[in-house]
Amino acid sequence: MPPVDLKSKHLVRPRMFLIWALLVVLLILAACVRNQPDVIVITATFQPAPVTTLQPTPSALAGQPTAVAEAGAARRYVVQPGDTLSLIAANEGVSVALLIQANNLTDPNLLEVGQELLIPAGPSLIGSDFGILPDNRLVRAPGSAAFDIRAFISQQPGYVRIATDSVDQRVLTAADVVERVAFEYSVDPRLLLTLLEYRGRWLTNPTPGDTQRVYPLGAPASPLGFDRNGLYRQLAWAADQLNYGYYSRKYRRLTSVEFPDEGIALRFADGLPYGTIGLQYMLSLYNTYGGWQRDISPSGVYATYLALFGDPFDGAVETLTPTGLTQPALVLPFPAGVEWFYTGGPHGGWGSGSAWAAVDFAPPDDLETVSSACYVSQNFATAVAPGVIARTSEGVVVLDLDGDGDEATGWSILYLHVAAADRVLGGMVVNPGDNIGRPSCEGGFSNGTHLHLARRYNGEWIPADCSDCPPNTATPNFVMSDWTFYGYTNQEYQGYTVNSREQRVAEQGRNDPNNRVMW
Repeated sequence: MPPVDLKSKHLVRPRMFLIWALLVVLLILAACVRNQPDVIVITATFQPAPVTTLQPTPSALAGQPTAVAEAGAARRYVVQPGDTLSLIAANEGVSVALLIQANNLTDPNLLEVGQELLIPAGPSLIGSDFGILPDNRLVRAPGSAAFDIRAFISQQPGYVRIATDSVDQRVLTAADVVERVAFEYSVDPRLLLTLLEYRGRWLTNPTPGDTQRVYPLGAPASPLGFDRNGLYRQLAWAADQLNYGYYSRKYRRLTSVEFPDEGIALRFADGLPYGTIGLQYMLSLYNTYGGWQRDISPSGVYATYLALFGDPFDGAVETLTPTGLTQPALVLPFPAGVEWFYTGGPHGGWGSGSAWAAVDFAPPDDLETVSSACYVSQNFATAVAPGVIARTSEGVVVLDLDGDGDEATGWSILYLHVAAADRVLGGMVVNPGDNIGRPSCEGGFSNGTHLHLARRYNGEWIPADCSDCPPNTATPNFVMSDWTFYGYTNQEYQGYTVNSREQRVAEQGRNDPNNRVMW
């Protein structure tokens, strides 16, 4: 999908509504795996490329779903190692239900490597082409840091002003929670607050009901039984799903949303910003087709955002990742001449919904001296490039490579699972090889000591391997000390890295020489 030109494309915010047309819907099977797993679970001075400010074009067309010809023809797919039906469905832009139906699968959990699957044609209905918000209003992008979360919340008459939540055995205010989720997932806090008002009325209602207090965004317990109760879990769920829609559309060819209980599937309209796609996808979850239509209409989430923060398209940008984006020179995040273990191939930068922007390394500690898989390493993770430490928090260090201290501009590097002891301080200037901190299990979710490392540019998670990305959204692969990192199609955490002489494979253990990396 080419970058959106808001001057010519139909990314509009109509002032008048038209009568919704009667739709012919595509019937599909009701069973469908639709959601991502819960998350319990980023120069020398490189200047960020300038962003082009665009102006939207008004129109009277509300952009309702339109029936069109079948989207393409059926095709064949050969099952690869590590494939699951849900991953194949997501990558091919069809539903699990359609795959089951087209291939007469009696047990969708049983696939064989080399098995040939028929990939049916996609939905024949196109969803709304109404632009709800641009990319830089979903991503915590340049300009997001200027928004004062606490000042805004203090002026609201609703429950958000007094609400608290217990997170990691600490009591946080609603402002603390919104800020934390915005930083962790790199999602703009104004969108999170808009959803909190639209779904839970937390900004205007001082006394929401019990259900709205516990589940303000309406996300119930996960299919695995993990309860999404409380403000942090609700916002983290929403942020992860917003990211899933955004990055899957941009980098992994997500094409449609579904309402399997009603037998309805719709393709995303062409030309929509990825920010709108991410929001459309998130709003489709735990929703009816009719409810989703209302939510994505001009009187839905858009109207709430407009009332709270003004026109989201004021200051809209064409793209956060310009064509020809290059990565600055980086070294591996540990000292030269020391062998570490490459334990995790490309996976989510924060949460599985984000671009697979991260890779993992384990330090070369003597495990016979520790009593648990989670311990504070004796080895230091180090700076991959010159820059300034933009932020530190629980388990987190963010290295800002353009030196302005704002992790939402230019290139930034996220270090995760860094122990508080000996951790570098915010505001410090570092050079390649300077100590950042010791790997541990602190921060996010980890069941063993390691270092999680991810890239962002202008606040957007950048895939570690973009070899299979659509040509117009391709970004540079993660390269450190001449090691280039690659992933296996549809296989999160799986991958390999190569330099001019050798190849290493991501492997959690420490006994295989094929995952040992040094520079």
